[in-house]
Amino acid sequence: MKYLILVGDGMGDHPLAEFGGRTPLEIAETPAIDELCRNGELFLNRTVPEGFPPGSDVANLSLLGYAPERYYTGRAPLEAAAMGIRLAGDETAFRCNFVTLDRRDSDRVTMVDFAAGHITTAEGHQLIATLQRECADETFHFHPGVSYRNLVVVSGEYPELATVPPHDWIEKDVTAHWQRYLADVKWRNLLSRVSATLEAHPVNRQRIRDGKNPANAIWLWGEGKMPTAPPLTERFRIKGSMISAVDLLKGLGVIAGLAVLDIPGATGYLDTNYEGKADAAIAALAGGEDFVFVHLEAPDEAGHQGSADAKIQAIEDFDSRIVRPIVGALRHAGTDFRVVVTMDHFTPIALRTHSSDPVPTLLYDSRGTGPKSQRRFTERECLAHDRQHGNALAQGHLLIEKLFER
Repeated sequence: MKYLILVGDGMGDHPLAEFGGRTPLEIAETPAIDELCRNGELFLNRTVPEGFPPGSDVANLSLLGYAPERYYTGRAPLEAAAMGIRLAGDETAFRCNFVTLDRRDSDRVTMVDFAAGHITTAEGHQLIATLQRECADETFHFHPGVSYRNLVVVSGEYPELATVPPHDWIEKDVTAHWQRYLADVKWRNLLSRVSATLEAHPVNRQRIRDGKNPANAIWLWGEGKMPTAPPLTERFRIKGSMISAVDLLKGLGVIAGLAVLDIPGATGYLDTNYEGKADAAIAALAGGEDFVFVHLEAPDEAGHQGSADAKIQAIEDFDSRIVRPIVGALRHAGTDFRVVVTMDHFTPIALRTHSSDPVPTLLYDSRGTGPKSQRRFTERECLAHDRQHGNALAQGHLLIEKLFER
């Protein structure tokens, strides 16, 4: 038996007036997912416990079978694990976004772009290398990630810093948050040096000439120390792989004891290497592994941009270029499998950030066992099904036990 979790990050949404009250998931053509849904179990899954922020860190931790109430310490340490950074007991990791801030008015700071125009990884690595050379010291150390997603590791004691995710503040006034960052002299000196270095950097000068948003500041958030958790490989006696473009999911894979596969051309956006991800999942299962977790970031990024068209495209690509080829290969090989298709959280177009709605989830068993929903995979259909059957999963971390029939 093979087991799969296929995640379209942020696919869920709220009804949009411009589409007659339909969601992107309802508009998108998803024949592969809908076929699985009609012939499988459909239910709501609460991936974000009450009182937790509705981030991909918390939600994917749940999807991998770890109760956030017990294991969540922050987003950044998970990304550190993916990057091979071993945090000492006195070290704290912060997520370090390259962002575009508007500070032309000295009394006001606006978050223009939480991703600095989706700066390329190559550009980001150049900037981080310069920051490490010119701004790092015995306390602060910079580490490059993917695109705008990087890390700062802080050694020893550091002044308390109340942080917020930058994607929650797109095109909004962040003056109060920025002033909190600058309130302590240690943080103020770091951020001032960093901003001056970034604004003078050739990468940003070229981006401005090209009409792109520059990475003119960093935004620190998601801080925490390294968590410890029992690997899935021991809990369920399985071998498996994590397939994702983003360090957060790769870090979760490391903690879960999964092989973290590096897919060339995986960008975390619409231009990602879909075929490479699908082929890697098929090869891992054919090569003797029991489990794959495949994560696609693109619907979430489209939601943050507020682009319904991009989100619809991302959902359709997830269906046709991830779900269909993987399921098709398993059927062609005559392999029995159980597959979950879901999302970690909603990223509504109208909000341009995450929400904590319970997420539609399907579980299909190729042996034909279990209930058959006879429904499409949409938010509305799942809610109607839940009202009829009341089979919601109230604790998201139990999904993996359901998948493994435990």
